[in-house]
Amino acid sequence: MIAIVDYNMGNLASVKNAFDLLGEKVIVESDPEKLKSYDRIILPGVGAFGDAMEHLRERGMDEAVREYAASGKYLLGICLGMQLLFESSEEFGISEGLGLIQGRVVAFDTSRFHTSLKVPHMGWNRMFTTDHALFKGLDEAHYLYFVHSYHALCASQKDSIGESVYGYRFSSAVAHENVMGIQPHPEKSHDNGLTILKNFINL
Repeated sequence: MIAIVDYNMGNLASVKNAFDLLGEKVIVESDPEKLKSYDRIILPGVGAFGDAMEHLRERGMDEAVREYAASGKYLLGICLGMQLLFESSEEFGISEGLGLIQGRVVAFDTSRFHTSLKVPHMGWNRMFTTDHALFKGLDEAHYLYFVHSYHALCASQKDSIGESVYGYRFSSAVAHENVMGIQPHPEKSHDNGLTILKNFINL
């Protein structure tokens, strides 16, 4: 069984609808004590990093997600949910993240050579991926739908399993052992996004 973590900061309905299309039963779970009973969990997210971490802490979900990751079961962060996996973010000041993947979240660099960048990065863009089980059946470069103003900087390049280009290359998919994340929205990315979710189910 798969749980979508409910901490009042995610696009829960659209993520659940994507799994419904795949014929997979998912539960929107708001009880941190129950997370451990699921085979896999999804950490969605829309909004600001600091607000999201505050909501997770208020509900006891921050420690529940950390404990879940430590159990070795598979966890997938989506969009802001991926960013929360990191140690910190500079969005509206420095905020501490879940610390499940080493690195930090930074704003798109619009200075110097990148003054023409429009932020947020919004729309369809390619993701160039490594040979990872999340991307089974997809081309090495495939289009997915993005909406974000900040991006991840992995401390170790080994944790970056997908990159996209928006002015410059940035990590758009990450994985460290059983903890994974993708910056684009698979639930808004048609067949390519559904393939990623199906692969997550089948891990």
